[in-house]
This record gives sequence, structure tokens and C-alpha cells, in this order.
Amino acid sequence: MTDSTRRLPALTAVAGALVAPVVVAGCSAVSFERTSSTTDDGDATVTAMSLGPVTTWDPQRMTSTKDMAFAGRVFMRTLTTFPAGPDAAAQGRLVGDLATDTGRPSKDLKTWSFTLRDGVSWQDGSAVTCEDVRYGVARSFGEPFATDGLNYPLAALDIPKKADGTSIYRGPWAGTSGAAGAGAKAFDKAVSCKDRTISFRLTEPRGDFNQMVSLAPFAPFKKSADKRGDGTYAVFSNGPYLLKGPWDQGTGGTFERNPRWQQASDPVRRPTAERIRYQEGVESQTAAQRIMADEKDNQRAVALDSAPPAMQHSITGSDTLRARSVNPHLGLVDYLALNVGSGPMAKEKARQALAVATNREGYVAALGGSTAASPALSVVGRSVPGHEEVDVLRSGLRGDAAAARSLLTESGLTLPVKVRVAYRSTPTADKAMAALKNGWEAGGFQVLLQPVEKDYFATVSSAKRTRQSDVIWANWAADWPSASTVLPPLFDSRLNLTSSGSGRDLGRFSDARVNARMSEISAMADPAAREKAWGELDRGLLQRGVYVPLAQYRGVFTAGSAVTGLAANEALGGWVDLARVGVR
Repeated sequence: MTDSTRRLPALTAVAGALVAPVVVAGCSAVSFERTSSTTDDGDATVTAMSLGPVTTWDPQRMTSTKDMAFAGRVFMRTLTTFPAGPDAAAQGRLVGDLATDTGRPSKDLKTWSFTLRDGVSWQDGSAVTCEDVRYGVARSFGEPFATDGLNYPLAALDIPKKADGTSIYRGPWAGTSGAAGAGAKAFDKAVSCKDRTISFRLTEPRGDFNQMVSLAPFAPFKKSADKRGDGTYAVFSNGPYLLKGPWDQGTGGTFERNPRWQQASDPVRRPTAERIRYQEGVESQTAAQRIMADEKDNQRAVALDSAPPAMQHSITGSDTLRARSVNPHLGLVDYLALNVGSGPMAKEKARQALAVATNREGYVAALGGSTAASPALSVVGRSVPGHEEVDVLRSGLRGDAAAARSLLTESGLTLPVKVRVAYRSTPTADKAMAALKNGWEAGGFQVLLQPVEKDYFATVSSAKRTRQSDVIWANWAADWPSASTVLPPLFDSRLNLTSSGSGRDLGRFSDARVNARMSEISAMADPAAREKAWGELDRGLLQRGVYVPLAQYRGVFTAGSAVTGLAANEALGGWVDLARVGVR
């Protein structure tokens, strides 16, 4: 029931609110050759096992949070980033990466400037320049990058858009005459360089733009190394490792230490391994079994995918295995969107009753238990500032059937209240939804489950679904540690609701005052005040029964006994953080 890849459609930027349909990364088992964790000359090598597939290593085409977590520690640096995994207390704190600091905003938060560090080099020894950063951002507007990659630059930068939401700027290869020239001039005004300082002019005030530039589409790219659409797996590194030889789809490749990388220029990464061999096509169960066995070939291996729930308790229940594993919260949160526009969920008391009758503990048990997920009291994940661990409706984690029945009676509806619940069907999801159904029916509902097996989000966001479902299962993850990447994408009707569909506002919630408040919060300069305001807004949505949080996923990542520096980083989605990986 998890998603690790997302795609953002072209949008009109509204005070930092961006919406993204979540799609599922395709996965398939691929045969591979077993290899030793050390090279013939004895140099220490970490083997990173992953099912994959990696769809690209191009920064401006990358959308997988897992792949961005790997690339961002191994070969791709961005203006800002988050501290390395072992520093758990600081994971939500932004730091400068390519930039000397976390950026300098104008008073109105519509212009941000970043000055690049000295001593940062590409793998050929040339310096990473302001123009390299500018060129990387420019690439995200051209094809195939504008179609394939995250389009945060399109949504945030002050570049006019066409009626269909696409930008008038078509990338650095479109030319400078006619309409293309107008687009190029607009980009030049929005993204400019002065010596080692790059400045961005935004469409709307944005207090957390310095977190946005930690994402891959804002990574630098050297123009002379650009293979455009033919460079899907080409890597031109400015990080501690470079790709040695070609990338082999289905089996992977080897990243060796980049001799041009200087530790003095990098405040985040402290790797000690000579090589990282990325082994693609390894099932998560197979990777966990090999690492648990800890035979010679796998003592220097690390799993980039979580062990399956069926194996997790064996790992966390063993002192030896627990010592070489981590069990972080992942970014993804399951929740229910309630159809506020029609049917029984149009009544606030009925929505509150459904929320109060929800058995989150039963749902988590069906997902695999406490190592696989935790009950959620908000769609804003635990590692995101603004998250509040507050049971707003005081229902408890198992639900309160008597209180739910009382609320339904107050709603004026006749018990049992019929509700239709759409969800994405998998064997695990079927069990989890059955657990919820039992609690809801004890609380006075008559539940019809509506399993959807294909094209889930396209199906449930269509206009006709408004008349077919009262409750819609969904999930979401913050793109960086801010509720601005959670609440506006899901509940700002300006970005979502059209005559043809709901976008990601699946319950078709629309409140002009809430929309206006989202714009105000996004324009707050003080981070603490901003995140506090997001928390207050979230409590209001929960009190009104606009949505029902269910569970936040967790992962169990393992490493062999010779691996050092194993960590996961919840600021990077909870994935394995290779910033300080090494071997004994």
C-alpha cells in the first residue's frame, strides 16, 4: 500500500500550494549475479541491494524519493540539504550544501538568493558555478524533463504560464527568437547569477523555498556534459562518488570515490567506503535474508528496501540483528478523504462519527504491526514540523463505538448509516479495510467496501466518483519537512477542484477561508510561527472531520556486520542515508 514516486502536474502557483497525483513505481524481479563485497585489490566496497528499477539518474528527470535519497548522498549535491542520518535530533534542520548557508530571502519572501561555496568541483575538476545551477533549473522546463520530472521550478518561479498551465519558457534549447525569446527573457529575470550568487524570483511569497531547492530539479548540471534525453543513466558527479563504467538496467553499477571531491567543501557527507556497488533486481526478502545470514559476501551489504513485514519482528526481536538495523518512520501516511459535498458525509456529525469509530490499531495490525506502521493522528507525518500528536476528537486508537453512535444520532441520520468506501485493493489492503469496516459497523454504519484494482488515483479523482463513493482511501508524503507540502496539495480547492475531477482533494473539500489562510501561512517568514499555524489549521480540519488519518508507514533496513554508519533519515523520506556509510 505504499507509493515512492510522484509526479507534479503543471499548476498555477498559489502561495506555495502544490498538488501531485501519487503514482506507483513499477517493480519487477530481475535476475542478477552474486558478487563479492570486496574488489580483487582488497578495497572496501559497500554493496547496496535494491529491487529497483531505477528509472533515471538525471536530476531533472528524477521523481523517486528513494532514488533522490541515494543520489543526493552519493553524486548529486543541491543548494541546501538536511544533516546526515546519525544526527537524529537535527534531521529536520536545513543546512547549506552547495550554498554557504540556507539562503537569504527578500522582505516579501518573493526573492531568494544563495551563494555557492568555494572548492566544489565536478568529476572533471572544473568548478561548480552559479551558471551550472542556473542551467540545471533551466533543463527542468525543456523536454523530456518538463514531462518526466518534478516541476517545482515551473510552479514556483515567476515565469508566465499558458492557459494549459505549461510555461512560456521551453528550456535552454528552445532558442531566443519569437515566442521562445519571450520565454528565455522571462527565465533570465526569474533566475539570475551574479558572480557566485544565484537569485530566484518567485510568483508568490514562499517562506520555505530554501527547502524546495534541496530537491533534484534544482541541482546543477554542467552544460558540456548534457546528453539531454539520451543521458537517462549518465552521471556527472559533484559528490563523493562517480559512476565507474555504464549503468546496467536490471543489474546496476558501481560508484567509486570521486578524486575531485573535497571534504572541506562538504559539510554533510563523511563516507569512508571506497566503492558503493548498487545491485539492482534484488527482492526485499532476498536482501534481508542474505544480510541476516551475514555470510562473507554480504557482511558489507546494506538493503535500500525495507524488509517485508513478515520478517521485521525477527529482525527487531534479535539483539544482534537489531544492532545492525534501523526502523524509521517513512514519509508516507494513509488517510481517508470524506466526501463533504454529498451523501451522509456532507453532515459534519456523521464525518466525526466515522472518525471516532475508526480502529487505527486494527488497521496497523493488518499492515504488519508496530514495526511496519504506527497509528496516525494527522496526515502531517511525525518528522514534519507542525505535526501534532493530538487525538482531536478523543476517539482513542481503537475507536469509540458508543461515541460514534451518539454522534450519528445527533446528525439526524437513520442508523445504520450506509457508506461506500473506495480503496486500492491488494491482499494487505483488503485485510486492513476489513478491520476498519468492523469498527465502523459497531459504531452505527453499514459499510460497502469498493475495491479498485487498476488506475486507482485516476479512478477515484474523476468527477463521477463524487456520486459513487462517500469515503475514499488515499496516502501522501511531504516532499520536504514542511506541512506546506501536505495540507495545501490535499485541501486547497483552488488547486484541485474542476468540473472534470477532484485532483488530490478527493473529498472535494472547499472553504474559501481555509484557502486564504493557507496563502497567509505560506507567506510567513518565521519558520516556528509558520509551522505552528499549519498545526492549528490541521486541527481545524480534523475537528470538522474533513479527513481521517490512519497510519504512517515504517521501514526496517538492515546491514551486514561489517557496515558502519547505517542510518535512515526521516527528512529524506525515511530512506537509508548513505552520507557516512563505510566498512570495518
